[in-house]
Amino acid sequence: MKRIHILGRKNNGKTTLMVELVAHLTACGLRVGTIKHTHHAHELDTPGKDSHRHREAGACVSAILSRSMNAVFWPPERPREEAAAKGTYDRYAEFAPHFAGCDLVLVEGDTTCEGTKIEVWRAVVGSEPMAPHDPQIRAIVSDDAIDLPIPRVPRSDIAAIAAKVRELAGIT
Repeated sequence: MKRIHILGRKNNGKTTLMVELVAHLTACGLRVGTIKHTHHAHELDTPGKDSHRHREAGACVSAILSRSMNAVFWPPERPREEAAAKGTYDRYAEFAPHFAGCDLVLVEGDTTCEGTKIEVWRAVVGSEPMAPHDPQIRAIVSDDAIDLPIPRVPRSDIAAIAAKVRELAGIT
């Protein structure tokens, strides 16, 4: 699974860039999947609804199938969490079968994982960029001048950003 992480601190425009990248890359003929990573531990299913009740009753996996959308819910298992804490587990491997038809998977967030990353940074937000502290960040997307040893791609140029994503993912 070819995967690129789009990172940035709060209010730097990660989601907006993700949406624009998906639209642009899709218009170029790529099949793009996305994963939104969150560090918050909250319920993704709707408490009280049938699929949630199935899991509460003991189902290890629960799914919802409809005419327009499908969803699968499974909780993390303790051994997986322990392996992840040791850095010996690729949590994205579990998602690979669901993204088999994708040319590229864009992940919004997840600063702690191994993988190729692009940072979105705006000086007006007032936070320092993460790139100097993470060697896996291979480019920074910003309209602000910044002195870093990695390429800066103008935020206002979605075609250039998409080209950098394709280059980093090895997609010609």
